Amino acid sequence: LIFIMHLQEFVTVLVRDPRIQKEDSWHSYVDYEIFIHTNSICFTRKTSCVRRRYREFVWLRQRLQSNAVLIQLPELPSKTPFFNMNNPHHVDHRRQGLQEFLEKILQDALLLSDSRLHLFLQTQLSPEDMEACVSGQTKYSVADAIHSFASLNRRFPIEDEERKKEKNDADSDSESSSSGLGPSDDSISCGCKASPASEEP
Repeated sequence: LIFIMHLQEFVTVLVRDPRIQKEDSWHSYVDYEIFIHTNSICFTRKTSCVRRRYREFVWLRQRLQSNAVLIQLPELPSKTPFFNMNNPHHVDHRRQGLQEFLEKILQDALLLSDSRLHLFLQTQLSPEDMEACVSGQTKYSVADAIHSFASLNRRFPIEDEERKKEKNDADSDSESSSSGLGPSDDSISCGCKASPASEEP
C-alpha cells in the first residue's frame, strides 16, 4: 500500500528584534526583523529574513489596498505622536501590531498573489525599487530580486542542500565537536515547527 500524505501549507511569520537605526545626526527610527518560514508554493523562498520600518508597512498596506479594492485590509498599529522609540513597551506594542497585520494578510489568497508583498517580505528593496520591479521597469524580475537577496544574505535562507552538507560535516567530525554544537537554526529557537518533511525536496 502506498500512502500519499498531503502536507498542509503553512506560513509562519515573526516580527522581532526591534533596533534603533540612525538616519542622520538628528533622526532615528526603529526597524524590525521579519522572519518567514513556509512550505507554501506561493513563496519563492521557504525561509527569509529582512528588516523593515513602520513607514514601509504603511506603504505596503496602501499598495495592497489599491490592488484589492473589495478586501478590507487589517489595520496597522496606529501612528501615535506619543510613540517613544526608547520606551520598550511602545516598541513592543507596535511590533505585536505589525506581526498581527502580516499574519492576517498572509491568510488571504488574493493578497498573497501580489508581488509587492513578496518583495516586501523577502528582499530589502526600497518601496520605489519594489514599484519599479513590479511594473517591469527593472532588468530583474520579482523572482530574480528574491533569489539575489537570498544569495547576498548569509544568514537566511538555509537551503536543504546546505543543511545536509552541514549535517554530514558535523557527523564526520569527532564526537566532541559535533555533540550539541551542530548548525544552529533560528526557526527552531523561536518555536517555529521546522520539520524537514514540510520543506521542498
